[in-house]
Amino acid sequence: MNIIFVSDKLSGGKNFSLSNNQTLLLLGSWLVLPFLIFLALTQSSLSGTEGANASRPQRGAYLQENLNAMAARLGKLQAQVLRMDALGGRLAKHFGLPEQEFNFSESPGQGGAEPSSAQHLLNPQQLEHELIRFEQLLEARSDSMGMLEVLTLRERVEKSVFPSLYPVSSEWFSSNFGWRLDPFSGKQSMHEGVDFTTGTGTPIKAAAGGKVATSEYHPQYGNMVAIDHGNGLTTRYAHASKILVKVGDIVLQGQKIAEVGSTGRSTGSHLHFEVLNNGVPQNPAKYLSAIGNAQG
Repeated sequence: MNIIFVSDKLSGGKNFSLSNNQTLLLLGSWLVLPFLIFLALTQSSLSGTEGANASRPQRGAYLQENLNAMAARLGKLQAQVLRMDALGGRLAKHFGLPEQEFNFSESPGQGGAEPSSAQHLLNPQQLEHELIRFEQLLEARSDSMGMLEVLTLRERVEKSVFPSLYPVSSEWFSSNFGWRLDPFSGKQSMHEGVDFTTGTGTPIKAAAGGKVATSEYHPQYGNMVAIDHGNGLTTRYAHASKILVKVGDIVLQGQKIAEVGSTGRSTGSHLHFEVLNNGVPQNPAKYLSAIGNAQG
């Protein structure tokens, strides 16, 4: 996926392209590391307080008060970690990451040989410093994860209104975009779309989400539907045997809008499909293959 970061200090946005493996590594660094730090701090706070109370009983009340305050802060941090777990799970699902790699319901496995060097408990000042550092780290990670979720949602919306889905189950063009011999006159003429030869009654699906701009019989196109996808993009579906939508309808990508036929200027059952950018015919093949086309 592409991630764009924008800052007032930069003249323009910075664009980063991430593969699934890179996204997996990014999520790992953002989620697993803070969780490990949280576990370590929790254990250190309990051990450090016990040691301090044992060596300095006269400060027991003071330490207990601080322990209660730290426990409250740790509880808040734990809630943040849980929210990040939920967010990480949604992102992992969106990117199709392996469940065994990102199981947010379980703590990550840890182990290793017993340290050969002396171990030291954190004193209250060190623990306070680590808590502050961890709070800042977790807040930054949470902001970054939230930004990543917004970007993925925007990406999903943009894809849904981009005409990338084949309008019929067939991917074979019986007539391509561009100059060809007209099937009626035999003269060279411009073909402003692509034709899919398929049986009468075959479902015609919206190549992208949008608003139905035209739903009518046309002398040349026969029963024809046109969908406005915004940003100047329009798709046109011609020669249908039956139209299932009306002007003003909001349709989703992959929704059935008509059925294949041979109405209008047609030699046989097929779908004539066009993509227009601000009214100018485009080669539909470039759009249908632009996002690795997922068949619906």
